[in-house]
Amino acid sequence: MRANANAPVIIKRVKKVSGGGHHGGAWKVAYADFVTAMMAFFLLMWLLNATTEKQRKGIADYFNPTIPITRVSGGGEGSFGGDSVFVEETLSQSGNGGIPRDPGPPEGGADDAAAENARLEELEEMLFARGGESMASDGIARHIVTRVTDEGLLVELFDLDGAPLFEPNTTTPTTVLSELTELIARVFALVENGVAIEGHVATQPVVVIENTAWTLSTGRATQLRKMFEDSALAPERIARVTGHADREPAIGNAMAIRNNRIELILLRTGR
Repeated sequence: MRANANAPVIIKRVKKVSGGGHHGGAWKVAYADFVTAMMAFFLLMWLLNATTEKQRKGIADYFNPTIPITRVSGGGEGSFGGDSVFVEETLSQSGNGGIPRDPGPPEGGADDAAAENARLEELEEMLFARGGESMASDGIARHIVTRVTDEGLLVELFDLDGAPLFEPNTTTPTTVLSELTELIARVFALVENGVAIEGHVATQPVVVIENTAWTLSTGRATQLRKMFEDSALAPERIARVTGHADREPAIGNAMAIRNNRIELILLRTGR
């Protein structure tokens, strides 16, 4: 027997480190993700600045589609002929039971309304051509939002930072408004519908000595009427001129310059 048979056994473990710290490659992946995110952010900022409000709304609607829900069932054979026993509580319904249907406009009226909608939409296309060149240049198109409403074709003209429609706190029009007025007058001259002009202004600070919201909104609407009468629009087509002060803000911040606007409504026939 050897003398050192009971000696302890010592095991030496060597820890191998490879690719640690700044010598690894994990940070490169994180940095690449950061750069990609920054590129996407600046691209988004550029697109927001290069498009009009109407175009941005179209993009938003494209990425937020809605699914139409019909209230008419397909019907079929069976005990209930396509209806459910809970017909009053369900969306899908036949024409025989459940919630009554809207009878709609009288015969002939639907065709007239559709034709007038088509005319209004055609005029709207002239300002913002989706498939071709727009009559409005990029510089002034940023000030315009249009939509077809129950009252007619609404053309909204509004202030932008550094590009107001009127000189501050006055009814003196700027060059931008003069160009917009000439453009819209040429489009409105293609039809014979009446025109309504409505003025809106942003809320004024409470510290002002005299709140001029009412007189300013009415004065600006009146000034636009005079500009239209001096252009290609016949004076007798002006149906009304209204000032709404700051009572109908376009956005939540009542003091934002976006609320300084003029709404022009090409009225439907008979209004």
